[in-house]
Amino acid sequence: MVAALLTARPWRFLRWLVLAPHPDDETLGAGALIAQSAANGCLAAVVYLTDGSGSHDKPAGHIIAVRHREAACAVFRLTGSRKHRPLHLGWKDAAPFVPGSFDFGRAVAKLAALCRRLRVDVIAVTALHEPHCDHAVAAQLAYAVQGCARRRVKVAEFCVWAHMPLARRFRAVRSRSMPAGKRRHALRAHRSQLTASHGPGFRLSAEQQRMPAHDTVYVRRFP
Repeated sequence: MVAALLTARPWRFLRWLVLAPHPDDETLGAGALIAQSAANGCLAAVVYLTDGSGSHDKPAGHIIAVRHREAACAVFRLTGSRKHRPLHLGWKDAAPFVPGSFDFGRAVAKLAALCRRLRVDVIAVTALHEPHCDHAVAAQLAYAVQGCARRRVKVAEFCVWAHMPLARRFRAVRSRSMPAGKRRHALRAHRSQLTASHGPGFRLSAEQQRMPAHDTVYVRRFP
């Protein structure tokens, strides 16, 4: 699949909102995109779908606070600015709202209003075919927002755990490469996901921590 460049028209002038299912997905799947769009003044916001509380068998309030701090640190390391403080929708980890439900609809309305207020042109989100339920529902949420934002909003899918989608159904857009050390530094902000600092819980494997220098996002060719 031949990829267009994020530095080329029309992509370089578009405003991006990154919708990450969990704190750490922003760096794993869209770290280079976040860094580049922030440097270009085109990063509208980073939004997290879930509270991240399911990663450890600890009081939820404690883990939520930890992961919020880690997310803010990671976004700062990617963007170099405190003005891009992330937003949190606060869904329970691994228990996403069902599309069509009241709570799902309320989240759609909230994100649609945010897209209008921040003049968002593209929502970058985990791919619809990702195996984790939160990742797939995040994509469903993005497409629902696209349908009711009352402005032209594209959806660009990125892969964290899945392989690239079928070329015949998507156009690819690639970011600039970023220094490997900068991306690793951002990922290290998520200490709860990398170390035993908060006791037994989820750990990113060494293989999962190997990230490419650039990001590729995929935009549907047809609605």
